[in-house]
Amino acid sequence: MTVNAWEPTATATAKEATIDADVLAECIRLSREDKLMRLEAETSAEWQAEQRPLMTLGKAAWTEAASHLDNEEIVHLVRFFTLAEMQLEGWQAGAESPVVWLVKVLRKRKAPPSKELLLWIRANSDNRFLPNGAL
Repeated sequence: MTVNAWEPTATATAKEATIDADVLAECIRLSREDKLMRLEAETSAEWQAEQRPLMTLGKAAWTEAASHLDNEEIVHLVRFFTLAEMQLEGWQAGAESPVVWLVKVLRKRKAPPSKELLLWIRANSDNRFLPNGAL
């Protein structure tokens, strides 16, 4: 009798995945058009399921994605992901929220989020890790 060794196929983990610029553009559009309070109605169940892994991507993926965006676009993404986590099923991320990584990018650029944005995040989220992550 012969025993073969099983080796899993190489797949990218969520922390290694890249972020599609078109998806980010859609998230930014929803924020710019003031459609964030109705994300479930504004996005299809299929889109929500396909994009759910964005919530678990690590710092490196978000830092890279944000490098192609201006500060205003990053603020729109902060707003989008703050509300997406609250409204969309399975989008809860805790300390790994994209909001944490995006706020870190703004701070690194010497363009920290405004007091108004920080208060808005607190008012619109029950994620105790936003916006600074685990301390």
